[in-house]
Amino acid sequence: SADGGRNLSLDSIPMGLPMSDPTAWATAMNNLGMAPMGMTGQPLLPDFDPALGMMTGIPPINPMMPGLGIVPPPIPPDMPAVKEIIHCKSCTLFPPNPHLPPPATRERPPGCKTVFVGGLPENGTEQIIMEVFEQCGEVIAIRKSKKNFCHIRFAEEFMVDKALYLSGYRIRLGSSTDKKDTGRLHVDFAQARDDLYEWECKQRMLAREERHRRRLAEERFRPPSPPPVVHYSDHECSVVAEKLKDDTKFSEAIQTLLTWIERGEVNRRTANNFYSMIQSANSHIRRLINEKAAHEKEMEEAKEKFKLALSGILVQFEQIVAVYHSASKQKAWDHFTKAQRKNISVWCKQAEEIRNIHNDELMGIRREEEMEMSDEEIEDPSEMKETEESALVSQVEALKEENDSLRWQLDAYRNEVELLKQEQGKATRDEDTTKEQQMKLLQQALQGMQKHLLKVQEEYKKREAELEKVKEDKLKVETLLENLKEQESSTSRACACSQEKECPVEKMLGSSPVKSEREVLLVGIISTFLHVHPFGASIEYICSYLQRLDSKICTAEVEVLMTRLQNTFRQELSGVGASLEKRWKFCGFEGLKMT
Repeated sequence: SADGGRNLSLDSIPMGLPMSDPTAWATAMNNLGMAPMGMTGQPLLPDFDPALGMMTGIPPINPMMPGLGIVPPPIPPDMPAVKEIIHCKSCTLFPPNPHLPPPATRERPPGCKTVFVGGLPENGTEQIIMEVFEQCGEVIAIRKSKKNFCHIRFAEEFMVDKALYLSGYRIRLGSSTDKKDTGRLHVDFAQARDDLYEWECKQRMLAREERHRRRLAEERFRPPSPPPVVHYSDHECSVVAEKLKDDTKFSEAIQTLLTWIERGEVNRRTANNFYSMIQSANSHIRRLINEKAAHEKEMEEAKEKFKLALSGILVQFEQIVAVYHSASKQKAWDHFTKAQRKNISVWCKQAEEIRNIHNDELMGIRREEEMEMSDEEIEDPSEMKETEESALVSQVEALKEENDSLRWQLDAYRNEVELLKQEQGKATRDEDTTKEQQMKLLQQALQGMQKHLLKVQEEYKKREAELEKVKEDKLKVETLLENLKEQESSTSRACACSQEKECPVEKMLGSSPVKSEREVLLVGIISTFLHVHPFGASIEYICSYLQRLDSKICTAEVEVLMTRLQNTFRQELSGVGASLEKRWKFCGFEGLKMT
């Protein structure tokens, strides 16, 4: 269209058509906003300025090319385009009437590189058409019809806009005035399958590039996949067993062990190896418990620091509020202006609100601490000593049982080693290598068991020493209590009478196996729990249920309480050797008949 022709790019190829009148050609190129160029490429006007050399009424060229899909801004209708005569070698182009409306064009197809040219002279040839339109750009093909029209396909899209500029021109071949040598050009967009195919290919290529860029971006942010787990072998088993003993490599080794077990690598031949690895994993629990205790200690220290800092902030708030209150007294208040008084009162209210918020927070922390202290009721020294003694006794018993189980396991391993030694002479060469590896693993397990046994014996000796100290302390406390009782008996007769009345009650309390209301509640909850489990439950299972209700309940306390109530709870042993297990059962209904 004419609009597309008026907005050609400054970088587009100039229409250096052959001309007989250089002035007219320079005027036409000036109207296009291009520097006038001759056939040899030399500028016709050396002092041409694209910003100043325009004719009056022609707007400057928009550098955006319409062929790239960018719509140019519309030209106001009150600015008519002035077109000049264009002289070519074989023909002459006369411009249309500037007062007529611009020629109509159809909607531009996507990727259009082909134009329809109508109104050609009857005597026009392809050479003349090429002469006129090749200056708009590289012409790929011309399809001429016998009915005075043709289709021209260019190499690029922006060349179509240059060709549309010639729409409306009257063409005359040479100087002839014959009707067959004249015609009025009509240039319009044409829809071609080749143009649409190339445009679709270009769009698909852009879409592929976009998908590729998006995939690269996703892969850049995708976390790396974990390394593959090696297959089970005796060598890999020994490597994983060593890693399980190293704290830094424990997580990697435990993942490998879990994968092997899930794959079904456990069989009769590898059961001992897997058992030793599982035992190493179990020994890692103690380190985790110590780490948890250290973190809990750090958390308590952080809470204490926070409470101290909050109390210091509250002290400073109190001082600031005291300053505001002293400034509000009449002695100093009368000397402030009205605006200053208003600001002081607002500041005082804000400071009091913030102080109250922080004070409530500190009081909440202290209230929580008081609640925790109320749960841990302070008992008498004698009762504390008894509970400590019973806990130590239960721990010593547990250590004895663990020591016995370890000895049994050690004997079992020794028997297995002796059997392997006896069978070693009878086995073939292929089986010798596997049995040697089993021997090594069993020797390593024996060494670990011996070390563990030594540790348990040391702990057992320490517990016995602590138990003797507790007994000595208990004797001292009992002597002190007897001295106090003798002093109290010599005070007064009334006190003696009251003591005689209270003595039976104390004897009753002392003789009863249940010593506090808390123990009564524990007995009721444990009886209900074991009544639901008729086949009994281990002490760890019972304590895990009770610790959901109160996390401060310990296993030793529950076990001592249940051993005191022999008519209510009964302990039974099941299993042999390493699978020995203690189970507690509820026998209250039978004990009621016996009592």
